[in-house]
Amino acid sequence: MGSSQGLPEPREEIMNQKILFVFHQSTTNPGPVGYLLQQRGYQLEIRIPSEGTLLPTTMDNYEAAIVFGGAMSVNDSETLPFLRTELDWISTVLGSGKPFLGICLGAQLLAKVLGAKVAPHPQGKAEIGYHQIMPTSSGNQYFDSPLHFYHWNLEGFELPLDAVKLASGNIFENQAFRYGNSAYGVQFHPEMSQTVLDKWVQNKDPEINKALQLPGAQLWDEQMEKHLQYATLVENWLDSFFSLWLSEANIS
Repeated sequence: MGSSQGLPEPREEIMNQKILFVFHQSTTNPGPVGYLLQQRGYQLEIRIPSEGTLLPTTMDNYEAAIVFGGAMSVNDSETLPFLRTELDWISTVLGSGKPFLGICLGAQLLAKVLGAKVAPHPQGKAEIGYHQIMPTSSGNQYFDSPLHFYHWNLEGFELPLDAVKLASGNIFENQAFRYGNSAYGVQFHPEMSQTVLDKWVQNKDPEINKALQLPGAQLWDEQMEKHLQYATLVENWLDSFFSLWLSEANIS
């Protein structure tokens, strides 16, 4: 993914309020997740534990935290020490009561911290491209109708104990959940942008092409077509979600 350059400058009156972004590679592009938060006036601080960046020991200097996706598995924490570090750190965020959002791998990390299993689809299916998710009765506040979001998933998570399921899907059942008042995990990628998708299409990695042959995966042409169809709806959803996510923790 690309860098976060080109995002609008935060509003001066709250430019000291920071939201922490945790990336798993320096090329991650936060897309609309980044610029919508900056439009609200927040500063973004990026940490990349996989590249040696330390995570803060407290959340005192941050209003919220978002952990993004990555190609690795949450179950690689024994061979990738930075994942073990992130798992331990997420407990620190939860203890602070500050808003937390896990996106894809970030959601799977949150689920694992809460004791839930993360595993491949039992039938070997993938969830790649734009797939529909359906709100649960508890999720109607966050999803007012079924919506299509971008996915790139070879694994899914069980619903953690005491978590509230907010949305379900046809391939991986659990798509979004809330834990407590301010921690959320989503299996999908609301940060997907045309720039990122264009870059992914040009990637000739044989592992990516192999994944696109799995049942449940959409080929690039279909992904591009669906992105044009759904991207604006996803961005509108994301903006509304941020209003709820931030206000529920009384920081907006």
